[in-house]
Amino acid sequence: MLKQILSKLPKKVTKSESPDSSRGDSGNTTSFGNVFQCTNVGSTISSKLNVVKRVSSVVFPSSMNVGVEAVDPCLSFKDVSNTTQKQSLFISKLNLCCKVYDMSDLDKNCTEQDFKRQTLVDLVDFVSSGSVKFTEPAVMALCKMCATNLFRVFPPKFRTSTTGGETEDEEPMFDPSWYHLQIVYELLLQFINYNSLDLKVAKMHMDHAFVLRLLDLFESEDPRERDFLKTIMHRIYGKFMVHRPFIRKSVSNIIYRFVFETERHNGITELLEIFGSVISGFALPLKEEHKMFLCKALIPLHKPKSVGIYHQQLTYCVVQFIDKDQRLASPVIKGLLKYWPLTNSQKELMFISELEEVLEMTSMAEFQKIMVPLFRRISCCLNSSHHQVAERAHLLWNNEHILNLITQNRQVILPLVFSALVNNTKSHWNQAVLNLTQNIRKMLSQMDEELVLACQRKFDEEDSGSSAAAERRRVTWERLEAAAKSDQPVVSGDVIVPVGSSATCSVAC
Repeated sequence: MLKQILSKLPKKVTKSESPDSSRGDSGNTTSFGNVFQCTNVGSTISSKLNVVKRVSSVVFPSSMNVGVEAVDPCLSFKDVSNTTQKQSLFISKLNLCCKVYDMSDLDKNCTEQDFKRQTLVDLVDFVSSGSVKFTEPAVMALCKMCATNLFRVFPPKFRTSTTGGETEDEEPMFDPSWYHLQIVYELLLQFINYNSLDLKVAKMHMDHAFVLRLLDLFESEDPRERDFLKTIMHRIYGKFMVHRPFIRKSVSNIIYRFVFETERHNGITELLEIFGSVISGFALPLKEEHKMFLCKALIPLHKPKSVGIYHQQLTYCVVQFIDKDQRLASPVIKGLLKYWPLTNSQKELMFISELEEVLEMTSMAEFQKIMVPLFRRISCCLNSSHHQVAERAHLLWNNEHILNLITQNRQVILPLVFSALVNNTKSHWNQAVLNLTQNIRKMLSQMDEELVLACQRKFDEEDSGSSAAAERRRVTWERLEAAAKSDQPVVSGDVIVPVGSSATCSVAC
């Protein structure tokens, strides 16, 4: 039964039984030359079809083909008048620029590189003209193109990270692919700044993963790239409110890794410049998250040896926090004292300068919380053998606000620094430091002469007591030396046994 049913179905036509072959065989008039010609035409047509198929699948991926008309990316925007076709041409050019070339060899693929650069320039001009409409396929294509060109793994750093001043003298390294990257960054910046940009559509593709990869690019050793990234990240923070907490958290993680693990990062300065303006825009009262960022991220940034590279930006951020809430002054000063350098005079100079800026914004209540440990440290700086550190510490008294704080708390502060001033007068080697010390002592005498005299009496008593203790130690050592000389060792076999009351006692015991 089954064989009868199958026999009634139409048979499949084989290649030998196809109409074309049957006609060719029946006519029997086709020459060898004609066959060769037909074969060439067929291969040419098939190759063109393959090209069309490749362009449609690469230039226009399947996720972007919906509602997009295929347009030759080699065309100019001036050659296309229809708005829809311009949008399609815009997407096709973006996808054409997704091919990345090795820019270390300028002679390799030179023509393709120049064509890609000209295409990028055309895209920037088209966006700046304001005639583009960023639909979802356009946003998707632009984000894909930027990700393909920008997101990359940097080679390992071979340069050592030393002290701040030595690191500043190192020559920057420039990326050979900046020839193209600059235009890609310019296009991304214009996209973010576009007035009619639909943020709901843009944030779908410029998501947290995209932002995180942008932050990773701050590791670039090319200062031009970091400067562009700084502007772009600042615009993203200002325009995409949904990304703000994520950006703050990600930057905190970068700082944690830098401070506590690697002490290597090229973009700390630029990140702090971004947050300098971000902190100034914080609403009052400050959130606990923002205070944690100050205490856990910014203050520990004083620890690395390379703090000199970014200290100016770090100081600005810290001062912005205190300007928002003066109660943060005492935690900041405690942090400075915690990370105060003991053997690096250049860092010490930076810390004293920052301390002066912080004290200028410190209220009386906050100053009284930290004035004892603070002026113990300043007293050590007044006695520093490095003349620049000693001079900078003396010049704190020239600040009117700091002098006012000292004057109102002189009963506590003067005893802490008086001994350092007297020791400077007696033994400091630098004449400029001696002159500054004399000026401060004169100023203190005019401020409260009775207190200065009391401090002088106390210093004399301590000095005489220390002299008496030193004399007792000297006499004791002389007696020990005399006793050691009078006791001659006795040799007994292979063991040398000292003779004396103490030795005999120890042996007896």
